[in-house]
Amino acid sequence: MDYEQARALNRAIRTIGMRHRALAGSFLHRVGLTVGQETLIMDLAEHGPKTQSQLAAAAGCEPPTITSAVKRLESLGLVTRGPSTRDRRATVVELTERGRSLLPDLSAAWIQLAEASISGLARTGADELTRALTDLAKSLSTASDHTGPAAPHRTTAADPEPEVSRDRG
Repeated sequence: MDYEQARALNRAIRTIGMRHRALAGSFLHRVGLTVGQETLIMDLAEHGPKTQSQLAAAAGCEPPTITSAVKRLESLGLVTRGPSTRDRRATVVELTERGRSLLPDLSAAWIQLAEASISGLARTGADELTRALTDLAKSLSTASDHTGPAAPHRTTAADPEPEVSRDRG
């Protein structure tokens, strides 16, 4: 792969992520949720009560992030938190009836998001795109497993000036 192809691919992936997140935000706002909250609610609906650590692992984020998100969902009356019966250090999260009542609207929003996301595709069907994106997700997961955490970049006098892009897309 040459630089131009790599640049085009990386830009496309970044743009897709940013635009999909923004579109998801607009659909989720109609349900009264923000991006990220829906995954916790859907996870709890599908798998039942979980510890905050289990939610963090499933969501692929750090426990403090989940703690904040769960506190917000609890303040909205969508989940409850309580001590684990197996491990007193752990906190178990479960959906409330109010949280469960969001599921039909959340499912509808999720369908509308998917449909809106692919509505402009001319040459790629939903199944083909799903397979390609699933492969990409696996590839990214494997790549991050092999590279470990990113090392911070230290700027030196030898580093070129960063390219400033005015293109938001």
